[in-house]
Amino acid sequence: MTQSVDTAFLASLGWSDFFASQIAPDEIDLVPLRIAEVHRARLTAISAAGPVRLPLAHKINTADFAVGDWVLADPRSHLLIRRLDRRTVLQRRTEGRHVQQLAAANVDTLFIVTSCNADFSPARLERYLALANQAGTNPVILLTKADTTDDAGTFEQQARGLQRDLEVVALNGRSADAAGMLTPWCGAGQTVALVGSSGVGKSTLVNTLAGLSQDADAAQQTGDIREHDAKGRHTTTARSLHAIAGGGWVIDTPGMRTLHVSDASDGIDTLFSEITDLAPLCKFRDCTHDHEPGCAVRAAVNAGTLDADRLARWRKLLDENVSNTPVQTGPRGNKISQKKKY
Repeated sequence: MTQSVDTAFLASLGWSDFFASQIAPDEIDLVPLRIAEVHRARLTAISAAGPVRLPLAHKINTADFAVGDWVLADPRSHLLIRRLDRRTVLQRRTEGRHVQQLAAANVDTLFIVTSCNADFSPARLERYLALANQAGTNPVILLTKADTTDDAGTFEQQARGLQRDLEVVALNGRSADAAGMLTPWCGAGQTVALVGSSGVGKSTLVNTLAGLSQDADAAQQTGDIREHDAKGRHTTTARSLHAIAGGGWVIDTPGMRTLHVSDASDGIDTLFSEITDLAPLCKFRDCTHDHEPGCAVRAAVNAGTLDADRLARWRKLLDENVSNTPVQTGPRGNKISQKKKY
């Protein structure tokens, strides 16, 4: 295969100068591969010849890799040599763990999926938005099951109010038009990932985008939402990378029943930019926007230009982030992680 073909193929996978610049002179004979599946004891990557299983050295821990990662491997044996730095990374900290759990890497757009029914929760969507902002991805909210309600416009309006300049799309994930509505984010070399509660239609959208709906073997299993409480059955149990007909790539992720916010202070600032913009106008630099005199944020609430519920959710999310984010303590070279204290 010629170098020009290799370059074109890599570009179609999402390769860019960001990754190329990381290759050292003594690594030019190694081949870049993109991780397509991560399992407990094995990694699968995409090469110009198709999917390949990567032999792992004894020191390799698959938990250190995410779907979407770029790695360098030996061109003959496919032995994994090292992982390249990530441009973006989606990760979360589960309850009781100090180590972040990787969800996906090098994602351009994060589709945050919810449905036009009782599953719609501004507070939960704000958690996903904080995650997306912190990861460096572009968040887009997808409102599924729009065909089942006459009030989809109300859901769209509420969703757009959650973050400045936020893109929101209402659709029917099973419709032939769904893939076309998401074309702006699914072009050649672009990578999207989907997150959201179980049963809201993520796997259906993955099947639609990847053209898997008619392929029973390749299609992601789907589950319905219970009508009485809009709760879904967990279906996707692993993360994987799929090609999109338009030339992009989509990563499915398991439904997150709980999403503990941590390590996301910058993401929260972006999410609540109207509060972040007002904070410098407060009388005190360390204003908590609760009881202090001369608080510009409280003044905006009193004037009706800032929603009091929005401020309450900002405070709750900020407190949770502080509580769940470990800090490094101890002497140099012997630091340990501890929970932050107020």
